[in-house]
Order: sequence, then structure tokens, then C-alpha cells
Amino acid sequence: MHKGRLEAFSDAVVAIALTIMVLEMKVPHGADFAALAGLWPVFLSYVLSFVYIGIYWNNHHHMFQAVERVDGRVLWANMHTLFWLSLIPFVTGWMGENHFAALPMALYGVVLFGAAVAYGILAWVLRRLHDESSHFARALGSGRKEKWSLLFYLTAIPLAFVAPWASLALYVLVAIVWLVPDRRYEKALAERRDGGA
Repeated sequence: MHKGRLEAFSDAVVAIALTIMVLEMKVPHGADFAALAGLWPVFLSYVLSFVYIGIYWNNHHHMFQAVERVDGRVLWANMHTLFWLSLIPFVTGWMGENHFAALPMALYGVVLFGAAVAYGILAWVLRRLHDESSHFARALGSGRKEKWSLLFYLTAIPLAFVAPWASLALYVLVAIVWLVPDRRYEKALAERRDGGA
């Protein structure tokens, strides 16, 4: 089974999610800065979610460059990841429209946690499909950043009901940690090009 259709479909879902998010930002009924000022929570939530979707797209792209083959389990694991990513526009809009209130902030964290778990399952399913000596398996590594991200999400979700801004700070922190594309897969690709063992 070729991975090209999976990548193309994933790219399309990501593009649609980004489009939905930007369309949720309503044009203000005024032509001055005061009219724009009321949109700052919506814009801030949009920027954060844009970065998150960009991180997933970037890392998904890098990971699949190292993947040698896919099967039906990979297709379903990928759909599971896309399901959670497709929910990001909804929770983004709800969070922004309600000025980072507790419940929308917590649900935002639930969706981020779900996406992270789904992406981890996708990596695990791909890992089972590749043998120990493959470039992909060696690139996957221990997943330290992934585990810390899950811990931060699990902390931020209940924290949203006590200190929503602290919860938001944890979401931003995780995004900052992941802004640099995952170099493990680039290294694996370089090894494969150079014929390294």
C-alpha cells in the first residue's frame, strides 16, 4: 500500500481545518482600532491553534518521509489523529468567543490531549510495521517530548477551572517546545540517503 494517498488526504484535512478557523474570525463592524480590540481573544486563540495545527502537519510530514510502507491499521490510526485535529477549529472558536473561560479552556486541552495520544498511537502502529533495524524505528526514539506534552495537557485541563491563564500558559509552552520540527526523522532520511546502517 502506498503512503501517498494518506499524505494527500491528511494535507487536505489540515488545510480545511485552517480554513474553517480563519472563517470563524468575524469581520468587526467598525473601521478603527477600537473595533479590532474586541477581537483579541479570538485572534489569540486562532494564532495558538494555527501553530498547533502547523506543528502536527510539519511533524506528520517529517515522519512520513521516513516511513517505508503503510497498511490498513496505519490508515485508521491516521484517521484517528485527523479526527482530533478536525475538532481544533470548534474548541478554538469556543475558547476565543468566551474569552478563555474555564470550560472552553479545559475542552481545548482535552482535544490537544486526544490529538497527542492519537499521534502517539499512529507512531506506535507505524513502528510495529517497521523492523528494529529500519531507519524509521531508530528515528522514533524514546518519545520524551511526547510524554512531557501529555503530562502538561493533563495538568492544564483541571487547572483551567482554577487558573485559566495558567492553563493557557501550559498550552503555549507545549507549542513552543514543538515549534522546531522533529529532527529525528531528518536524521533517518539522511542516513538512508547516505546508505548508513
